[in-house]
Amino acid sequence: MIIKIEAIVRSERIEDVKDALHAIQVNGITVSQVMGYGQQRGYMEVVRGTQVDVQMVPKVKFEIVVSSEEWEAKTIDAIQKAAYTGEIGDGKIFSYEIRTAMKIRTKETGYDAIQEQE
Repeated sequence: MIIKIEAIVRSERIEDVKDALHAIQVNGITVSQVMGYGQQRGYMEVVRGTQVDVQMVPKVKFEIVVSSEEWEAKTIDAIQKAAYTGEIGDGKIFSYEIRTAMKIRTKETGYDAIQEQE
């Protein structure tokens, strides 16, 4: 089974999450800067003396593909611990099954496509 994990976390937690993934030897990650909001629905900010309602909050999205439910659990646990602050806006983690994967260069598919070369 191939599983994709997506985690949307606070921008300031990017290095903590990267370090946590590296510590458990998860190396293949994609990181994107994204904007959004959840329960907090943005925040108020004062710009040049005027109060502005900022609706979208900057976040970081991690995308990781793993090869088993065991790795899924380890990866989710590492992300949750590294991204946790206890405040609203810590983020979300999603995981779902991938139907197929192919390594473009070698045309390897499935499990072989997501493994690092030795």
